Amino acid sequence: MIDRRRAVRLALAALPAALLGARAARAEPSFERLYPLLIELPGWTGAKPDGMAMQLAGMAMMTATRAYTRGSATLNVGILTGPPAQAGLAMIQTGMKLETPEVHMSVDMVDGMKLARTYTAKDQIGAIFVGLTDSALFSFAFTGIAEDEGLALAKRFDWKAMQAALPK
Repeated sequence: MIDRRRAVRLALAALPAALLGARAARAEPSFERLYPLLIELPGWTGAKPDGMAMQLAGMAMMTATRAYTRGSATLNVGILTGPPAQAGLAMIQTGMKLETPEVHMSVDMVDGMKLARTYTAKDQIGAIFVGLTDSALFSFAFTGIAEDEGLALAKRFDWKAMQAALPK
C-alpha cells in the first residue's frame, strides 16, 4: 500500500529542484548571446545564426556561425573557441607571409587586432582569421569576391565587442 502523505512530502521536496531545472533549461545557451555580433550586411542575405557549446573533461568549445549569400558569392563567418579555433590561431602565431601571382597569405595588424589572411586569386576564395583571445577567433571565409572587399566586409564586424563578449 502506498503511503499518500509520504508520497506528497517527497513530491513537494522535489518541486524546488524541478523548478530550478526548468529555469535552467530556459536559460539562453552561451553561444546564442554571440548571435547579435553576427550582424546584417547590406546587400547580403544572412541565414539564421547557428551555434553550439560543448564541454568534455578538460576541454570546452563554443561556436556561433552565420552564412551569407549575394548572388553566387558566399560568406561563412563564425566566432570560435577551443579546438575549432586552434588552426586559425596557429596560423596567426606563425607570422607567415607568402605571395605568388595566385596565392596571398599574410599575418597583419588591422585596427589593433592581429589577423591572418589567405586568398587564392584564380578562384576568388579567401579567409581571414582574427585572434580575439588566446583560445578564440573570428573566422571569415569568402568566395566569389575580391580580396580587398573580403577584408572590408570582415572589418564591418565589431571584433572588440566579440572579445568583450567571450568568457574570461
